[in-house]
Amino acid sequence: MSTADEAQEPAVPETATTEVLMAYAGLSTLVATEGGARLTLAGNLRRDPVRFEATIKEPLRFREAMAALYAVVASDFRYVPKDRTAYLAYTRMRRESSSLNAWQAQRAYFSWLLRNDPTAFVILDPVITVHPDQVLFEVFSKDEGAYAKLGVDRDAFDHTGELACGTTNVDFSQALDQGLQQMRSYRQTRLSIGQEGVTFATAGAGEVLEKQIRVPDSWLRGFLQVQSAAALPRDRFELAPVDLYNALRHLRLHADRKGQRRGLRIELVPGEPPRLVLEPWNLVIPASGEPFRGKAARVVRVWGRRRLALLHRFLPFAESIEVHVLGSGLPSFWVLRAADMTLTLGLTGFTAANWSQALNFDLLLPRKTAASTQPLDAVLAHLHQNWSAGAGELARATGLAWPALTEALQLGCQQGKIMYDLAGDVYRFRPLTDASLDLARLEYRDNRERIAYDLLARRGAVKIVSENRIPAAGLELTGQVVVTEDRREYRPQMLMADEGQVTRADCTCTAFRKQGLKAGPCVHLVALRLAYAQQEARRLQGLDPKQAITVETRTYSRRRPAGEEEVYQVSLERRRLKIRWGLDDEARRLQTLTFDSVEDARGAFLARVADLEARGFLDATT
Repeated sequence: MSTADEAQEPAVPETATTEVLMAYAGLSTLVATEGGARLTLAGNLRRDPVRFEATIKEPLRFREAMAALYAVVASDFRYVPKDRTAYLAYTRMRRESSSLNAWQAQRAYFSWLLRNDPTAFVILDPVITVHPDQVLFEVFSKDEGAYAKLGVDRDAFDHTGELACGTTNVDFSQALDQGLQQMRSYRQTRLSIGQEGVTFATAGAGEVLEKQIRVPDSWLRGFLQVQSAAALPRDRFELAPVDLYNALRHLRLHADRKGQRRGLRIELVPGEPPRLVLEPWNLVIPASGEPFRGKAARVVRVWGRRRLALLHRFLPFAESIEVHVLGSGLPSFWVLRAADMTLTLGLTGFTAANWSQALNFDLLLPRKTAASTQPLDAVLAHLHQNWSAGAGELARATGLAWPALTEALQLGCQQGKIMYDLAGDVYRFRPLTDASLDLARLEYRDNRERIAYDLLARRGAVKIVSENRIPAAGLELTGQVVVTEDRREYRPQMLMADEGQVTRADCTCTAFRKQGLKAGPCVHLVALRLAYAQQEARRLQGLDPKQAITVETRTYSRRRPAGEEEVYQVSLERRRLKIRWGLDDEARRLQTLTFDSVEDARGAFLARVADLEARGFLDATT
């Protein structure tokens, strides 16, 4: 298919979805009596039976952890314009079903969703995994921005009964969340996970509650990618719960400023406690946790910081917080430990609008679509028998070399067959669905990205014509994309900010002239961004000496005792070297040096970078 066909796509293309069918024999609910309470979670009848019976030792802690999970699964930070049509239809449905019992009302609600608002019913019910050592709950937000996992150790339960390990889905409705609020510390609460649920001796008893969920491929792909990202190399540091509380308190009391930065800067210096900096106020929150134990100093910017407020119900019970960061704009993981419970929140690090950073993240993960490979089969066989294992144990049991084992584990996570338990540093057997996923559909985000990879990798039709560094704006890229089917040469151009986000884009194709970026970037812009990412990767690895460090910008920062941030930006532009310096919130001075050759300019660039690092400046390049 040529890009001419792609250019005629509608402004709002139909979203590709994967249909998932679920069935429950009863409702998930909490029934409280004077003598105690029973929390029954109804499992999916279309999956293998899973059974767990036990008494919860700390009902309050469990209640707040489940409340945090519900906050994540119900969260949606995307902008939605006001429209009362769906609300009026919903209120009419409520009036019509007011005389029904709870079972019939829930069936009527699900039927109404499928008829009137199918796009609202697009999330999987929480995934519950029962293992010999833990019970795990996993959820993913509707806006694809947050992933949460609650791990409850067996020590958190008393009087355990029948046990059948496995993975299933449970009905987690708003009614169940309201029922969980009835849990009290003075009332003994019994947890029951099974397929029977709670039925009603009324009309309709014995019927099965069916859910037909159309899960967007992008949602499913994001869920699997977050799992795979957790196993990538990352930096780890610790915070005290009060540090996160202070940051969330400031965000709650102060609104974001339009047009200004909204990131959470994390300054990491070996041997010193981490520092949290809230933008754009430049509020420094010194951490009271352990010193950073990494090997190199760096600055990491995290997006989606207001999603951390989803943890506020569980935060008072947390004893320590571990933070794992992959890099600026990439996913981050926040692990809250509270005795025998751990709550892990994963933030994707980019929104749907920041497609540039999303593409950069995709390049870090394998793209194999084979449903089975010999290394993966060996890993799955061991995990299926032992349920969980660390990377070292898997290497000894399978006899795989470390590169092959790492690739097999990431591939298993992306296929939904394995999950990486970051809190326990183990891999667990957890099939996300009862059927095999169509990996070819999940390989790319959409058809545009598929065509862009074809143009770049197979045809070699993408070329970067020029790179121009614009002061205080970013890097301007101009590309050339030759499409033989169209008999045309396209000229995509974009301005990419230091944070990796595309702030301005243009292309000569018909799709861009008609729609701009309203329906997402065109094929040629995606191909140009991918070409630049691959070029930067080759430069860093030294695989292309001709392109090694001819145009590059590095940013360094150092915080003064009074709190001001001193910033140096060193830019190499072939035979020119530009140095900008000054305080972060003030106009910066500029010095331009011109050399006789590119080699001399490169030598001066590296010398200036080494000098800044020796003076204690942190690498804030993103």
